Amino acid sequence: MVQYWWVNHKQTARQEIEGQYLWSPKVEANGARSEFYDNMRRASPGDIVLSYADQLIRYIGRVAEFAFAAPKPAEFGSVGEYWNNEGWLLPMFWTPLSQPVRPMVLLDRLRPHLPKKYSPISSETGKGNQKAYLAAVPVDIFDLVTSGSTFDYIALAHGGANSLKYDVVVDILEDELERSVLADLDLDETTKKAVIAARRGQGTFRKNLESIESGCRLTGITNPSLLIASHIKPWRACRTAAERLDGKNGLLLTPDADRLFDRGYITFLEKGEVMVSPRVNRDDLRRLGFEQLAFERFGFVEAPKVWGVGDFLPQQQEYLSYHRSAVFLTE
Repeated sequence: MVQYWWVNHKQTARQEIEGQYLWSPKVEANGARSEFYDNMRRASPGDIVLSYADQLIRYIGRVAEFAFAAPKPAEFGSVGEYWNNEGWLLPMFWTPLSQPVRPMVLLDRLRPHLPKKYSPISSETGKGNQKAYLAAVPVDIFDLVTSGSTFDYIALAHGGANSLKYDVVVDILEDELERSVLADLDLDETTKKAVIAARRGQGTFRKNLESIESGCRLTGITNPSLLIASHIKPWRACRTAAERLDGKNGLLLTPDADRLFDRGYITFLEKGEVMVSPRVNRDDLRRLGFEQLAFERFGFVEAPKVWGVGDFLPQQQEYLSYHRSAVFLTE
């Protein structure tokens, strides 16, 4: 079911429209949770977003991928200096309205449909509410805003050729981080090479991981040529070279299992229970053989929401805690 959203992004609209994404901190500057930032993780591919900046709605967007943890985009420059550097990045496809819409002019018609709580604009003035970023709105709001304008329906429905994809975004982010590793004067050349190799699950990181894990926890496969050395806390999210090279920050996974884990469709609890995200299409899991896997390895007729694959080390559990909070798709 398509959800509708309204984003207030006056400070970053240019960068986010040009870059085909949305970005927010995870929490407010004082560490408090924000409904508007939490909504970044609730948005799903195919959802529709109204872009509001300078009291105008100029663009309509389609969510291209689930949001994932990412550092504040470099192109923001000095904008949002008080924001935390780690946040959520939501890949988008944006298309312009033929005529910009001023919500203030439509306020009398919009007012009955504005959320009573967490509204993106004031029901009294029609101006954007302070601290409001991504807000859920009913389809009636979308219909009213777009009733006097047109946009490229076909491009929006299909995401457009320019919509960002997860792998592309990650490559861009990690390329930038790799350059910072190479420029880090506190790292010697050997460590730099090891850290860069770890990005691709190779070198010292894989060696360290193979000293702890002998096969894929999910499928039981032990053939090294069929296994990917996957970071639990993603390489891009690690703060130090030590984290990126730590074998306890990794799992050996088959390609399908690695993809599911990397995208947050599955995760693990401390004692090894597998958790399957409620946002995963169950038909896709069936096509990937999850029911058969669950039956053969764990005796279940259908793939359950939770089953166990063995205990993890205390250090692995710490990294898995990060994965559950920052990678796993919970809603």
